[in-house]
Amino acid sequence: MSQICKRSLFKANRLALNSAPAVLRLKSTWFSEVQMGPPDAILGVTEAFKKDTNPKKINLGAGAYRDDNTKPFVLPSVREAEKRIVDRAMDKEYATIIGLPEFYNKAIELALGEKSQRLKAKHNATTQAISGTGALRIGAAFLNKFWQGNREIYLPTPSWGNHVPIFEHAGLPVKRYRYYNPKHCNLDFNAMVEDLKKIPKTSIVLLHACAHNPTGVDPTVEQWRELSRVFKERNLYPFFDMAYQGFATGNVDGDAMAVRIFEEDGHDFCLAQSFAKNMGLYGERAGAYTVVCADEQEAARCLSQIKILIRALYSNPPVHGARIAAEILNTADLRSQWLKDVKGMANRIIDVRANLKSNLEKLGSSQNWEHITNQIGMFCFTGLSPEQVDRLMKEHSVYLTRDGRISMAGVTSKNVQYLAESMHAVTK
Repeated sequence: MSQICKRSLFKANRLALNSAPAVLRLKSTWFSEVQMGPPDAILGVTEAFKKDTNPKKINLGAGAYRDDNTKPFVLPSVREAEKRIVDRAMDKEYATIIGLPEFYNKAIELALGEKSQRLKAKHNATTQAISGTGALRIGAAFLNKFWQGNREIYLPTPSWGNHVPIFEHAGLPVKRYRYYNPKHCNLDFNAMVEDLKKIPKTSIVLLHACAHNPTGVDPTVEQWRELSRVFKERNLYPFFDMAYQGFATGNVDGDAMAVRIFEEDGHDFCLAQSFAKNMGLYGERAGAYTVVCADEQEAARCLSQIKILIRALYSNPPVHGARIAAEILNTADLRSQWLKDVKGMANRIIDVRANLKSNLEKLGSSQNWEHITNQIGMFCFTGLSPEQVDRLMKEHSVYLTRDGRISMAGVTSKNVQYLAESMHAVTK
């Protein structure tokens, strides 16, 4: 009897196994035309770094802050804010569609300043967002549905790698304007203005508010004022992406200068904010999106439509990161501590920039490395060619993206000399 059962089971198993591929083939025909997507460039750098056994290896690809021991850093102000929140034993109920008002109201105030006349007049439609990426995506969806001007959005060359897919995914065609001069590793301001003056009127133009990603090159105060005039003359619509307020220079108000200049000059605009970098809330996804409108009534109408878009996209945002940010922004002692924390992070980046440049000069490099200290923020556009980058990775175990961008957060007092030696070796 046991043999009969075994034989029956074996037969049943064979039938199941033989029939499985046919079932799988039938199901897969729906997506047989789907092509394998290209790997993410930065994730590829990280994977190669992990496999490298060289004890001197350096990962300069990922754009997340690290301390001087290359360890993830949780801000003391964030630790304390989180402790206070947990001690309150708060519930986990849904937020509203636009999130926590104690967060998003303080977020836009941080951007525009407490004295902002547009905020006092309630010209802003502001919502919590899923970090800066989510804020950009909400903005892209809103503009795609309601923008009555030219349907293209203009991005600087280069720009953050995710900008293009975000806007194209929302249905906005992407075009470019000149921004960076690779020959001199600086801002090509004349070319930028020349291109902006040729862009069709009523076009949307994306601007990095501070610490341009990936170059670290920003306009000066005078240049921002000139850009504001050009935008008015050409009737262009500014879309600010501000991912590094405070983190760029350690000065929260100074890093918001560009946005505030445009506000003071009477522009309507939209703004994406992220608290990933300046509060280290990477995985908490705390951000905000704002449309600055002509008046309070227009702001109310825009916010009503933004709510409808968010409801379809993700219904409502997560609460924990927003609670942490709100606790910091609304509590005097925590806000004071946070300003010290963010200045400390910015200063470490500024210091390693100076150390890298100094080490290269001490090695007798014939190249001009002034741009390392002239640039600001998380990233440095080194001016290294793809071939030089390949040599850095292959011969020296220094990992970065092939456009020569390095994350300064990966540079420390312990590895900066080896990095300089490696860069010198491939640029002789």
